[in-house]
Amino acid sequence: QVQLVESGGGLVQAGGSLRLSCAASGRTFSSATMGWSRHAPGKDREFVAADRWIGSYTYYADSVKGRFTISRDTAKNTVYLQMSSLKPEGTAVYYCGAMYGSNWYMDFRKYNYWGQGTQVTVSS
Repeated sequence: QVQLVESGGGLVQAGGSLRLSCAASGRTFSSATMGWSRHAPGKDREFVAADRWIGSYTYYADSVKGRFTISRDTAKNTVYLQMSSLKPEGTAVYYCGAMYGSNWYMDFRKYNYWGQGTQVTVSS
């Protein structure tokens, strides 16, 4: 089992920045691909970013590429999502996920574990 706890959400003006954190416990963190997805009101849940467990590869949705950065601190069992140049359409609940044993890094449905989410609201 893996427990994931997100933090760092809040209200920010368009153009601003936020950093989300996700603390992981339980199963080995270093062998997990860690990712973020989001669910906006009235829209389908979508993949945001992923950090592959090996090789330092990262993946991003086109909508956030160049503005969001995913990273991890293995010593702290924590993954981060640095969000810059935020847009109102970025308003959503953001979820942290962990994946083991799959290469479908950009398919949030393949992740084994998810946190409870943290709300991000971007005002125009």
